[in-house]
Amino acid sequence: MARVKKGVIKRHKHNKALKKTKGYKWGRKSRIRIAYEAILHAEKFRYRDRRAIKRDMRALWNVRLNAALRPLGFSYSRFIDAMKKKNVTLDRKVLSVLAMDYPKVFEKVVEFVKK
Repeated sequence: MARVKKGVIKRHKHNKALKKTKGYKWGRKSRIRIAYEAILHAEKFRYRDRRAIKRDMRALWNVRLNAALRPLGFSYSRFIDAMKKKNVTLDRKVLSVLAMDYPKVFEKVVEFVKK
C-alpha cells in the first residue's frame, strides 16, 4: 500500500478555517489551533443568537406598543386581550410599525378595539 501524505489537504483545511477567522484579533486569525477554537465558539454563539434576536425583537415590539397605547388610555396587556376578543389578527410587529409610522391608523385600530 502506498504512503499517503496529507500536506495539501491539510493546508486546504487550515486555509478554510483561517478564512473564517479573518478579522479576528491576536492569534485567533493566524494560529490554526486557536482559530479552530475561535470558530467553535463563534458558531455556537451565532446559532444561539439567531434565536435570541427573535425574542429581543418581540420584546421591543411589546415595549413600543405599550408606549404608544399609554396616551390612548390602554395598557399593553388589556389591548392584546381586547384584540383577541374582537378577533383582530394583526400581529405585534405590524402593530408596532403602525404605532411608530402611522399613528392615525393606529388610533383607529385602538378605537375599534375599545368599542
